[in-house]
Amino acid sequence: MATGTKRIKGISITRPIYYGNNALPLTGKKANDSDHTHKWTVAVRGLGNDDLSYYIKKVTFKLHETYPNSLRTIEQPPFELQETGWGEFEILIKIHFHPAASEKPVSLYHHLRLHPYEDDVSGQPWPKEKPVTSYSYDELVFNEPTEAFYQILSDNNALSPNLPVKKSKDSNIPQFSVQMEHEELDRLNAAQREVHSQTMALKQRMLVMEQENYSTKA
Repeated sequence: MATGTKRIKGISITRPIYYGNNALPLTGKKANDSDHTHKWTVAVRGLGNDDLSYYIKKVTFKLHETYPNSLRTIEQPPFELQETGWGEFEILIKIHFHPAASEKPVSLYHHLRLHPYEDDVSGQPWPKEKPVTSYSYDELVFNEPTEAFYQILSDNNALSPNLPVKKSKDSNIPQFSVQMEHEELDRLNAAQREVHSQTMALKQRMLVMEQENYSTKA
């Protein structure tokens, strides 16, 4: 395995991740002094079976200051933290890489979500037993990686993004895939065409109104 810290010029490697949380209402008897209403898990995960530990050393989660020991460190996969609470707040997530990477930590921000902002996809009220999920897709970009880090990524088949081709059938897994990317591009293209069509129609109406106004004055 390469051990050098020399950087490889002209190389850029991207690793896909997703981060965020899921939450469920607490059921059953709570502690007498607890006003917590939900249990939740905040996590940083890789796509597919990528456990991330081959290049991520640890992940820290900075919770609201009202939590005891509000700065939590997870040093083994899965890089996730489970807690309970009653309020939503912003969590600072900091990803630390192994020394071979010679990369600074990456900071991400996630707003903890406990409550559904909409009805279920069926149009019915959100089922109490269905987790509320809020995940974001991101990509960690390593420009000019060290020789040692490049070797680590190569040994783990991680030199290309490795996005899943199709969406998972498991509704509990965030649907980040090449298929979803194409579907999103199709929606954006359709929206652009609709905006262009409405813009042209509005311009035509304005032209007609200007001509009618000119005829009236004449």
